[in-house]
Amino acid sequence: MQHKHNRHSTPVGASCLVLGYCIGSKYPPRIFIKARLAKINQSSRNGKKDKPKEPLEVENLADILDDFKMVLVVRNDLKMGKGKIAAQCSHATLGLYKKLHYRAPKALNRWEMCGQPKVVLKIESEEDMLVLQERAKSLKLPTHITIDAGKTQIAPNSRTVMAILGPVEVVDDVTGGLKLL
Repeated sequence: MQHKHNRHSTPVGASCLVLGYCIGSKYPPRIFIKARLAKINQSSRNGKKDKPKEPLEVENLADILDDFKMVLVVRNDLKMGKGKIAAQCSHATLGLYKKLHYRAPKALNRWEMCGQPKVVLKIESEEDMLVLQERAKSLKLPTHITIDAGKTQIAPNSRTVMAILGPVEVVDDVTGGLKLL
């Protein structure tokens, strides 16, 4: 009786061997080795050879000032649709967040503790936006400008939205003259 039962079942070891053979014949080991070497080379390029960036000056302000906010400055002259504006604002927010994540974590934390306030304002030209960015930089505020790929509504490489983050009083010194979108 036992011999009949065993005769109809496939041994587990043989099944695994067949599966391993099928995978190995379809995906030769050199593919896995090349992928692993590429990953090692990439991490060594990003790790040891690149000098770590210095903390941003806004980090020091997080120790002495409580109220932080982010302002998103949208170019009104591009006549973007509502959905496009929302997407570009999201890109700008995330771009600035990623910049601050390692270089100003206390400032980012201060902003998060305030409830992550964001104010969306409008500006009438790219030139005005760049002037505003220089003003923010002169006050040591971090900025990020989103540049659109131009696949939908607007020309490629258009600067669409600038994000600025910092203490409310300092950010207002830069953007206080702008109107809500």
